Amino acid sequence: MSTEIKFVDTTVRDGNQSLWALNMRTGMMLATLPDLDAAGFEAMEFFVPGVQIKKMAQHLGEDPFQWLKRGAALARNTPLRLHGGIRGSLNKIPHSVCRLLVDIVAAQGIRTTRTSEPWNDFTEFGPEIADLRDAGIQTVLNLIYSESPKHTDAYYLERARQAAALQPWRICFKDVGGLLTPERTRQVARLIRGAVGDIPLEFHAHSNNGLAPINVLEAVKEGIHYIHTAVPPLAYGTSQPSIFNVAANLRALGYTPVVDEAPLRVASERLTTIARQHNLPIGRPLEFDYGQYAHQVPGGMMSNLRYQLRLLGMEDRFEETLEEAGRVRAEFGYPIMVTPLSQFVGTQAAFNVIVSERYREVPDEVIQLALGFWGKEPVTDMDQEVRAKILDRPRAREWERWEQPQPSLAEIRREYGAHISDEEIVLRYYAGEDGLRVMGKSSSPEEYLSARHPLVKLVESLVQKRDLKHIFVQNGPLSISMHQGTLEA
Repeated sequence: MSTEIKFVDTTVRDGNQSLWALNMRTGMMLATLPDLDAAGFEAMEFFVPGVQIKKMAQHLGEDPFQWLKRGAALARNTPLRLHGGIRGSLNKIPHSVCRLLVDIVAAQGIRTTRTSEPWNDFTEFGPEIADLRDAGIQTVLNLIYSESPKHTDAYYLERARQAAALQPWRICFKDVGGLLTPERTRQVARLIRGAVGDIPLEFHAHSNNGLAPINVLEAVKEGIHYIHTAVPPLAYGTSQPSIFNVAANLRALGYTPVVDEAPLRVASERLTTIARQHNLPIGRPLEFDYGQYAHQVPGGMMSNLRYQLRLLGMEDRFEETLEEAGRVRAEFGYPIMVTPLSQFVGTQAAFNVIVSERYREVPDEVIQLALGFWGKEPVTDMDQEVRAKILDRPRAREWERWEQPQPSLAEIRREYGAHISDEEIVLRYYAGEDGLRVMGKSSSPEEYLSARHPLVKLVESLVQKRDLKHIFVQNGPLSISMHQGTLEA
């Protein structure tokens, strides 16, 4: 039996999303990617379609397709991965546009995605995998862990068999909420392995409860040999465990981690410098918090909830909102707290607290949930009194009659002009007019010099010498003159 353990790196995708709220700019990624690419990873998760497109266009002022194209051209040794599929867009984007986006990604040489069915209901998921396969994309299918009265061993055995019946390329045992304990990792990993036959397994865990670095080791002991990790400062916290910690512990257990850590230490230093320069979070190991099991709100969503309450002058009601999220989740039929279901639970909980009357105000997405737009389980599993209250309003009757428009690409081009490019179509649907304004814009890696750069280190050390009144440094055509704390170049 092989002792080799291979790694899928999540630094610029899930680390970026979980800890930096997707605030990594193209230049930051380009400055780091060569070192990540040199480490010998099995793959690197790289691009999350809808949410990253909207974030980069509307908040960073950058073209997400520059991230995609420049990064794909730079990664020469390691396969890059998409994260997400074609169906299930949070904003109900037309299927033709979602498929077009996947085709654009595939055209850049990306041939693998990891995707989910948020209820773990794989009975009707076959067409999604078939569509991805038709686009040239092989699927790593997530089997998501959750805690509730209905998420029993029998549940996981059934859902693992459903997933395996679809014959995905791989199955990923995913702990999105950081809820697994070592004991449950052993139990559920063993169940899944026994149910999926020869389909290879991956393990993806978030570090919310501080146990993910230990759970990784238990997953490996149960025969899962593809592990997801991240590079600090984008490891730990609500992200994945650190590659350095996991690799060291695996060696101590007699396994052989297939990774070169030398370039990753360079990447870690560069990312840490960027984090400090731009006031971005640095992931740190978290203490165990049993309260996480009551509400199961993902870490990234917690920060957003706190921010929204702060804007309303109600940050002191944050803990009350988390408690309410636990009640709402139970009433919604115990959805797994993963996108988009976690957003529906958290938003409704916030409304209930802010308005001080439960379900008086209900967002459109929760009405859609109760009507079955986001899966069939809410229709049967939701508390029926709560469901009736949600649907007893004029807005619900409007949604009951709604059918999502599904224009073809030909119809979209007739509407916006025959010469509109594929990228313009995607940007218009996912990011609106903001998307069109940023086409072609991105940041440069030169803007994110590492502190390891010799000149940067020299200047840094000279600045510390307070007794020097005038410093002049010249290197070829570059000269730097410093006068009593001022800098001229």
